[in-house]
Amino acid sequence: QVQLVESGGGLVQAGGSLRLSCAASGRALSSNAMGWFRQAPGKERDFVGGISWSGNTVYTDSVRGRFTISRDNAKNTVYLQMNITKPEDTAVYYCAANRRVWSAVGTSMSGYDYWGQGTQVTVSS
Repeated sequence: QVQLVESGGGLVQAGGSLRLSCAASGRALSSNAMGWFRQAPGKERDFVGGISWSGNTVYTDSVRGRFTISRDNAKNTVYLQMNITKPEDTAVYYCAANRRVWSAVGTSMSGYDYWGQGTQVTVSS
């Protein structure tokens, strides 16, 4: 059974940086697409960005140029580097994995099979 555990969330001032980590266990995910989603209070869970097995990245417009996703296959871990943060980035951030190998990055929740428990990110103004 695949388990994903996010860490690194917390409180940051607007304009600051934060790095989230998503550590996977139970199976090596180096051949799988990984995604980051976020959910603000009272809103739906939205796609933030993702990384394919080959390292290609996709981002939603609101974070492109500010956020960077990377992966360390040796550690079975994916990262979300958040720079130039804004109050509207405040949300619970979730890591997700596609169980199918060699898959492209999906931008909807239906494209992912495994989910972490989420980590809270709060950006103060």
